[in-house]
Amino acid sequence: MRNTAYQIIKVCNNPHMIDSRDSSVIAPVTGRRRLLIAVAAGLAILLLAGFGLAHWAAGRAGAQTAVEAQQNARAHASLLESELQKFRLLPRVLTEFPDVRAALADKSDAASRRLDRELEQLATRTDAAVIYVLDADGTTIAASNWQSPTSFVGENYRFRPYFRDAMQRGDAELFALGTVSGRPGLYLARRVNAGGDADGRALGVIVLKVEFDKLETRWADSAATTLVTDAAGIVVMSSAPRWRFRSFGALSARDRQRLRATRSYGDAPLDPLPLRRTGDVLRIGDQSYFQVAERVSLPGSTLRLLQPAEPARASANATARVIFLILLILVGAAIVSLLRLVERQALRQAAHEALEREVAARTRDLRAANDELRQASERQAETDRRYRAAREELAQASRLGSIGQITAGVAHEINQPVAAIRSFAENALAYLGRSEGDKARANLDHIVALTARVGAITGELRNFARRATAPLGPVALQSAIDGTLLLIGDRLRAQGIALDVELANPAATVHADRVRLEQILVNLLQNAADAVRGLEGARISLTAHGGDPVAIDICDNGPGVPADLKPQLFTPFVTGRPDGLGLGLAIASDIAKAFGGTLSIIPSPLGGAGFRVTLRPA
Repeated sequence: MRNTAYQIIKVCNNPHMIDSRDSSVIAPVTGRRRLLIAVAAGLAILLLAGFGLAHWAAGRAGAQTAVEAQQNARAHASLLESELQKFRLLPRVLTEFPDVRAALADKSDAASRRLDRELEQLATRTDAAVIYVLDADGTTIAASNWQSPTSFVGENYRFRPYFRDAMQRGDAELFALGTVSGRPGLYLARRVNAGGDADGRALGVIVLKVEFDKLETRWADSAATTLVTDAAGIVVMSSAPRWRFRSFGALSARDRQRLRATRSYGDAPLDPLPLRRTGDVLRIGDQSYFQVAERVSLPGSTLRLLQPAEPARASANATARVIFLILLILVGAAIVSLLRLVERQALRQAAHEALEREVAARTRDLRAANDELRQASERQAETDRRYRAAREELAQASRLGSIGQITAGVAHEINQPVAAIRSFAENALAYLGRSEGDKARANLDHIVALTARVGAITGELRNFARRATAPLGPVALQSAIDGTLLLIGDRLRAQGIALDVELANPAATVHADRVRLEQILVNLLQNAADAVRGLEGARISLTAHGGDPVAIDICDNGPGVPADLKPQLFTPFVTGRPDGLGLGLAIASDIAKAFGGTLSIIPSPLGGAGFRVTLRPA
């Protein structure tokens, strides 16, 4: 078959080379059949691509609309909640206002007018629509709108549910249409008791009305339509004013009768919106929306955000059309190329050889590319290995640097037993000279004990200086802390620093490497010692808490960590000391992470800086 194709191309490139053998190979019927097959395949591809792109566009539009709707719904619900929280505290505060209780107690005109002026000032400052006080019979005795033509003074609101509920339960909330102003709003009511006692006699109710015109205007800036519906499904707030006091679904006769009796929405017809639901898609009139509902703290209310589906659908369809057009061009170009190939019908043996060479060249290129990829992978592995080695070298350098700081203390720790060993040895020689073997043997026992002490100190220093190549495993927390104090304890004592060590569980073990764990503790204790250096009453505490995870807290009573350094304190080369390199905490944090734990800043109970190392229990 391949030789036949080469024969066709050879003839197309040079028609004069056609002979009887080539003519039998390039039969027109074969070319036309191949062309028809190619055209049919191209059309099938276009048909499948069209269906696939249509499905993709619908899915993309739905997903995009859903994400936008959820984000907008949360943002709008947050705006509403912040507005509610701003006003809900005010009625509670006003019930403790002496003038409110005084006006309700004596009901004199002078007290009511004084309260009118105070409520007027308060409403202006807080941006409340109106604040008014009802007596025990539901009659308004004072209101912030007392000078307005629509003043509430003298009006009786005994029929309002918020009055009855507040008198019974202590507080109430109701979204309703104002009977005097005709404006919708949220009524926040709270009962006023005699003497301010919750069990005292009910004097009346203080009511604050909140209107949400500004909030609805802010909602209207969004492309989505935002609604708030009450428990009956009535739209009480809306960024589209034409939908206010319409219902999501038909109202029952009982609900209509209840709403009419309380005059919650005045004479509004409460007609249902023309809704048609298809899954999450909601059609209102000729518009499609994606609906997202968010619960809000209004009693029985729900915030509904209707995100228009058409913009995202139009965008996705436009993208699908562009992709389909590109695919159409590509398929058309392929068919044209095949047609030209069939029309030319030329093939030469040299083309076969050239093709073989091209294949061989491509194979070489592929091999070379494969070799490059393999070398790149090896280089990456080598880079990772060098990084890990460099990190360990840095930790080792940090340990060796720490040894330079603790050498003086360790030397002092060793000098004392060495001097004692010499004294005991000289005394033993004297005792032997006087044939007092028992006394000589006692001195030799003391020398053995002191030698063990020197060996423990030098062994701890040698272990601390070695490379940490041991695998992670159980480490006794008490042993690691004892080893740390062997290395740095004398420095703390020399500086007059009081060290408090407290282990909740002395037998606790953690998943770590002892050398690197001691490195963390040495770094933190040295930093604490530097922080309290020269401070009167210097103190450091080391506390270990059991559990999962195990927490080790190291705190001091120094000046603490500056606030501007806290966010980047564990970053290399960040330090608060003029002579510091800024590597100790970064290395300690890396080691803790390698153990599967953390190193973080905590408040110090001593008033200075505090650090916590958390480790997995072994």
